[in-house]
Amino acid sequence: MSRLRKRAPRRSAAADPGDSAAAERAAVALLARRDHACGELAGKLRERGFDAAIIAPLIGELRERRLLDDERFAGHFVAYHRARGQGPMRIRRELEQSGVDSGLVAAALEAAGDWREIARGTRVRRFGSKVPASWPEKARQARFLQYRGFSSDHIRFALGSNLDTDELTADSE
Repeated sequence: MSRLRKRAPRRSAAADPGDSAAAERAAVALLARRDHACGELAGKLRERGFDAAIIAPLIGELRERRLLDDERFAGHFVAYHRARGQGPMRIRRELEQSGVDSGLVAAALEAAGDWREIARGTRVRRFGSKVPASWPEKARQARFLQYRGFSSDHIRFALGSNLDTDELTADSE
């Protein structure tokens, strides 16, 4: 029987909390893996032991070099999570927790497309194209969509309760 070895404890990248070159190397290494929001990257650098006096100017420099861009981050984040079937309420909460400005979040969500259709597509992928007939099944699907971050308007549309006043006027003409 083989014994599993424990991993060696992760060494802190910040041997010297005031070393700006080490902070920049750590920031670039983090950005090489994936895009980050400014607040999120600053938090990760603080976790690694770097001083706030080093982090703030570094974040500004990275923004000037366009390695760090909250608008780009928000757009990519929304596109990725929308494709995974998540709704605007959940995406908004996660972006704001990452430190992205609420104006940038609102713009990225607005540019994402029709959230009602996205909710319908999410429901169809999970439950099939047949509209639920029984109340317990409607409730189950509504809870699923609510958990994914869709509003009650999006959920009603996705469940087939999409009778709008525009449709009423178009039908009567």
